Amino acid sequence: MKQSTYHELNPLVRLKELELLTPELMTRMIKADDLSEIEALFRGTIYGDYLTDNFFDSFEVALGQAQEDLLTELVKIVPDPDVIWIYTMRFTFHNLKALIKADLLDQNFDDLYIYDGFYSLEQIKTAIRTGMASGLPAILLESIQEVREHFEESNSLQGIDIILDRKYLYCQRKVADKINEPELLKEVISFIDFTNILMVARGIKQKRSRNFMSTALSSHGSIPKEELLDCVELGSDQLINYLRTTSYGEIIEPSIEGSTIDLSQLERLCDDYLTSFYETAQTHAFGPLPVLALLNAKSIETKNLRLIITGKRIGLTEEQMRERMRETYGT
Repeated sequence: MKQSTYHELNPLVRLKELELLTPELMTRMIKADDLSEIEALFRGTIYGDYLTDNFFDSFEVALGQAQEDLLTELVKIVPDPDVIWIYTMRFTFHNLKALIKADLLDQNFDDLYIYDGFYSLEQIKTAIRTGMASGLPAILLESIQEVREHFEESNSLQGIDIILDRKYLYCQRKVADKINEPELLKEVISFIDFTNILMVARGIKQKRSRNFMSTALSSHGSIPKEELLDCVELGSDQLINYLRTTSYGEIIEPSIEGSTIDLSQLERLCDDYLTSFYETAQTHAFGPLPVLALLNAKSIETKNLRLIITGKRIGLTEEQMRERMRETYGT
């Protein structure tokens, strides 16, 4: 990839960064007395144009439409489309999960489709129905075929998620290797590691077998899969002791409570750690990191807005919301 081709794109990215909500505005939302005050603040942001009269029923639509518009704009001008897809791939595989299940159950889950910038609802439905679709990469067609074969043998929907989650992580690593941006590759490997750690922690809690977890874990991170599987058999104490010996030991320490791991806290720590990779993007003028940093910042912003709006409605305190907030790079 010729990184100099990003020279013209990244000034636009910097302008888009100016549309990100400031920490001060987020603080005002958290401190708002009620949902109507949050609504007034929200309507004054870039999301306000997407709202209908009913705020709570339309704020999710507003968040989604703003994301779709940003992706549509970026996909048209980014030098390497894989840079966008490595971010939106999560939506692609979400769509595969939903639409494959819809096909197998003879139901309509079209409303679960999330725009990923590349593959339309009809493209994916055609691929699921026929095994072929113009423009879809081979990895997606292979994933669909593997899921179908699994379902024919087991008649189990649970296996669909396991197969596609594993394929997603494999595809993340494959595309990151192809892009060959060192910081991005580190971020993807760490993402795979954290995903594996979370799966093992949940698997221990749910008393999953080693064989079951072996099918779920990815082999494309930096933590050896077999060492994580040993922890599955030996329990939570062993997992905690083992993780403390890895490069992630200090990062996950705040999520450890005695002999257990607070999974929601661990997820937040993972998000914050992965966001830290994009701090270097502010000094990169010629590579793909700034556009990925923007997409990550928008994703974190969406999570935080959803937390504040929903939290205020269900009565979370200011302290409870702050504990759950994700960090954005540069703040």
